[in-house]
Amino acid sequence: MGPSASNQLMVTTPSDREIVMTRVFDAPRDLVFETHSSCEHMSHWWGPRKYEIASCEIDFRPGGAWRIVHRGPDGEVHGFRGEFREIVRPERIVWTFEYEGMPGHVSVDTLTLEEHDGKTTLTATSVFDTVEDRDGMIESGMESGAAETYDRLDEYLEALKGDAAG
Repeated sequence: MGPSASNQLMVTTPSDREIVMTRVFDAPRDLVFETHSSCEHMSHWWGPRKYEIASCEIDFRPGGAWRIVHRGPDGEVHGFRGEFREIVRPERIVWTFEYEGMPGHVSVDTLTLEEHDGKTTLTATSVFDTVEDRDGMIESGMESGAAETYDRLDEYLEALKGDAAG
């Protein structure tokens, strides 16, 4: 089951070095925050469906590193890494993001979570060093990958809510 119109991913470029993605989840903010804090959770939803998580390391603290490696259907691997800069539970996570296939192109990503009436608005702002880096990310197909990733997160949150209710 896909997302309803009210929780579709919105992607904007408010400046020449930013990408902002916004999505509403029908889950409390604490739970949405928690799904970003460990490999145990992120391995259930991070990345497009055609990839499996080949390895995951998350040291979820300011100054802690993270690295996730995807394996595609034909065996190719894609690594992503960064460092957590700020963690304010349950409202904000700031970290760096780098695709290992293009080293040196690092964005600073800020995730903010706001809860209203049991629903959480997730806003992810990526700031790039250059307009070329931002445009390269847009051209990489990141919008469809992010939309699928957040659909998977939505499904995972529903499963977690069901487990908690059961």
